[in-house]
Amino acid sequence: MSTSRDEILKSLKTLLRPEQFKDYCPNGMQVQGKPQVQRLVSGVTACQALIDRAIKAKADMLLVHHGYFWRGEDETITGIKKTRVEALLKHNINLLAYHLPLDVHPELGNNAALGRLLGFMTTGDLGKQNNNSIGLTGELETPLSGEELGALLNERLGREALHIPGSAQPIRTVAWCTGAAQNFIELALKSGVDAYITGEVSEQTVHIARETGIHFFAAGHHATERYGVQAVAAHLVEKFGLDHEFIDIDNPV
Repeated sequence: MSTSRDEILKSLKTLLRPEQFKDYCPNGMQVQGKPQVQRLVSGVTACQALIDRAIKAKADMLLVHHGYFWRGEDETITGIKKTRVEALLKHNINLLAYHLPLDVHPELGNNAALGRLLGFMTTGDLGKQNNNSIGLTGELETPLSGEELGALLNERLGREALHIPGSAQPIRTVAWCTGAAQNFIELALKSGVDAYITGEVSEQTVHIARETGIHFFAAGHHATERYGVQAVAAHLVEKFGLDHEFIDIDNPV
């Protein structure tokens, strides 16, 4: 049995509260498709490869973390953007994208989902913006060395994390924020944790880690943000009885 697209959008608005965020892109429906939805495909980024797979899967709706119309990009529908949008319109597929709202949701967001995947015991927020959490802090059930925490990341995320070693003392406390949050290493230092995990790294991040003794891990923007969209999709499946498939178009960044 299919569900109204508008009912799904209404449910996600209540769940993710996109109107509370001043984001880099529009959150919610970015491309309108079929008014009724039965087959949902989710993924991290609405790249052409994911769209092609969604078409093959006969999706009515595509739910992603990284959609289109980013602040500062070319506003014209040309080039690869035209090809992507044209494919969605031709096959009448709704594109829904949620960026910051999907990062920070306390139960289904990327940060919360990554913490569960890694087995961290969440203890608080890394910081706050407009009453929304910027990353999380937590404790390890068993203290680990830097090499052991790196091995845990590699095993759970399926890729080799960049590790800038810190203190020789065991890691007991950790902060994390998925995606391109390397600049939040300063917040991690203020919180007093032993290690900080994010997706990406900048040149200066390495020096900050080396000179302060905090362990720093860049575990991949894509790899750290696979899990929130799956959690939200599972919520929609449970609520509306949709058919769902998560399609992972891998990205080494």
